[in-house]
Amino acid sequence: MLYEALLLLGVLAFAFLLPQMILGMMTKMLPPGWASLLHVFVVLGLYFYVLWGRNGQTLAMQTWRLQVVDAQSGKLPSPSQRLIRYALAWPSLLFLGAGLLWSFFDRDGQFLHDRFAGTCVVLLPGRPGD
Repeated sequence: MLYEALLLLGVLAFAFLLPQMILGMMTKMLPPGWASLLHVFVVLGLYFYVLWGRNGQTLAMQTWRLQVVDAQSGKLPSPSQRLIRYALAWPSLLFLGAGLLWSFFDRDGQFLHDRFAGTCVVLLPGRPGD
């Protein structure tokens, strides 16, 4: 998660801070706090939605050979599964990480938002020589 957070700083710098700065310089105004939060939510949502749909992996997940898949079929998650997983990951993190701590008690070691979305995180096999 730490590595993912570091990568997300770059995504937010490009897709959140830059537009906010340009808008502020052009209009001499800042958007209200709720609009900025919505902007962050949408930017991060697009990042995760697109990458989970493309190959089931974010940039950090590729490094650690992790992949999000449909828990039943093992295929890439459906669009609705990706939306549910993303939306439920927020409360999972914001409530003191309760949805993440769930994985310690889950029979398959999955996060709570994965249970609700019908997805799971799997470890991909290593490359020869690893």
